Amino acid sequence: MAADRTGPSGFVHHACLYGSDADFLAMAVPFAKDGFAAGEPVLAATTPANIELLRAALGEGAHHLDTAETAYFGRRPVERVSAFLRYHGRRARPGRRTRIIAEPVWGGRSARQTAEWKRMESGLNVLLADLPVWMICPYDTRVVPGDVVEAAVATHPARLDGERQTPCAAYTEPAAYAAAVAGPAPCAPSVARSTGPTADAPELRRLGRERAAGAGLSGERLALAELAVHEAAAYLLAPEGARVTLRAWEEPGAVVYELRRTGPDGAAVSPFAGYRPPAPSGAAQGPEDGLWLARSLADVVEVRAQGPETVLTLRMAGPGDAERL
Repeated sequence: MAADRTGPSGFVHHACLYGSDADFLAMAVPFAKDGFAAGEPVLAATTPANIELLRAALGEGAHHLDTAETAYFGRRPVERVSAFLRYHGRRARPGRRTRIIAEPVWGGRSARQTAEWKRMESGLNVLLADLPVWMICPYDTRVVPGDVVEAAVATHPARLDGERQTPCAAYTEPAAYAAAVAGPAPCAPSVARSTGPTADAPELRRLGRERAAGAGLSGERLALAELAVHEAAAYLLAPEGARVTLRAWEEPGAVVYELRRTGPDGAAVSPFAGYRPPAPSGAAQGPEDGLWLARSLADVVEVRAQGPETVLTLRMAGPGDAERL
């Protein structure tokens, strides 16, 4: 394959826009075979149809291939990042790259969920920057929407067509891309409950619980909504001098929490904070561990910078979500 053969270094992130089975195999087969020849682990996280095609094309070499059905290999962006890190942690070999074919999950997603996946694709360039991982993200142009195809060339520094590598002229620096995808923060309705600016995390937690209970959440789901608000608030309040205002309201299908931090200066939050999972049990707690937990509990977490303020929006599934009943 035409890309780097010089051995492991930092993260390499390519898109592959394919419109046929032959296009997919033109990329995947040499990528996998070169990895096997170099003694590198190779994972194909894609559709069952593509896995079957790739195994057949590899023949006996298919025994060396790790596979995962992409719909279940981290169903949400925060889970997908954890899945990548787990795979690399288990299979990494000294002096070798880890190779991953990682097809994103687009079908049936809402506009907000699609934006979260786009943001994650861009964020991988930051989150995995130091790892010796070569990742190719295939996009099936027969089925993915046009805006997703446009996102592919904005979130990957280069694309592969077969073995030919081409820089993506539309590639956008990840923080700028995340800000553009997020758009403005939602406007809280007049019926929203709110606190004044406070450094009192228990006060914020109480309002989080009261609003969730008022929306009809109960039992474990009420406790998890309260915990998500608490962890997000604790993260924002960690810098000395920080104050947080919480607004909470209900929308069809969701309970929405907006945590708005003022001060201190120079404490900007990365839009990709909280995507990395905590260190293994027994290790020191990381500063973003609580935010990772909030991301894991919420349907969507959005981070925005608005002048001197940081705005963090959590959406928890509402009482009518049967998957969580």
